[in-house]
Amino acid sequence: MSNTALEVVGLRKTYRLRGREVRAADGIDLAAYPGQITALLGPNGAGKTTTVGCCVGLLTPDAGTVRVLGQDPLRADAAHRARIGVMLQDGGLFTSAKAGQLLRYAEGLYPRTWPLDDLIERLDLSGFLGRVVRRLSGGQKQRLSLALALLGRPDMLFLDEPTAGMDPQVRRQTWQLLRELTADGACVLLTTHHMEEAEQLASRIAIVAAGKVVAEGSSEDLTRLAEHQGTLSFTTSEMPPENARRFTARVRELAAEFGTSVSVQAGQRRTLEDVVIAAAQQHSDATASANTATCAPVTGKKA
Repeated sequence: MSNTALEVVGLRKTYRLRGREVRAADGIDLAAYPGQITALLGPNGAGKTTTVGCCVGLLTPDAGTVRVLGQDPLRADAAHRARIGVMLQDGGLFTSAKAGQLLRYAEGLYPRTWPLDDLIERLDLSGFLGRVVRRLSGGQKQRLSLALALLGRPDMLFLDEPTAGMDPQVRRQTWQLLRELTADGACVLLTTHHMEEAEQLASRIAIVAAGKVVAEGSSEDLTRLAEHQGTLSFTTSEMPPENARRFTARVRELAAEFGTSVSVQAGQRRTLEDVVIAAAQQHSDATASANTATCAPVTGKKA
């Protein structure tokens, strides 16, 4: 689409770890759009941080293409980079500088900025502006990193676990800042382990497992699909108890006759966390089965 702010196609990235190759990104396809927040969800090691690293130009993909605001991040010029905001898990901060010095220096790098006093107040930074970065707590570093990422009012913002270590009040203020940024037309891609954060903020959610996007859509779409996918629903509420038991038993018999099984349980709405866990587990099981199927049995006999 012409209005795509981020487009990732067939992204692959492999690391060598302890003598073996680990494919962190295994053909990831992803798109994100102006005026929206897209959340990447999945277990640790799924490939979320690697994907963000390739999108911001810190990592070079082994295969595939990445376009951020229409350009390859590895070849983007300074003017293009000024339109991108980045907050990584490790912060990437100058640890020997004072927090206030970093903010004032960064303020002079951009053609337009978010009012610095507003960010200082809303992210509660005033209490440690004169402190050296290496002496800050984890939560203070998070707030400083976020302020630096927002300062240039980016058109594209990448956030890797932005609210980890933040207290609830600052977390909610962060959500409001991101809503205001996207209301101005910016695109935000964030990774998070907070399901409430994804549900509150994200227009689109992509679930990543073993280096692949295994499900995507809105929070409502994902939970609704998970409730009905692969299920047979029936109600016995109008039946006498004995008839209900006989009916359920007969359904199980028919299922067994056709080589499948039936799980009978009380109906309940699945949460986004349920969906993420199930999608990751399903993909893990399918990968394990495929690997087993491609392994030839080993015997002690020679052909």
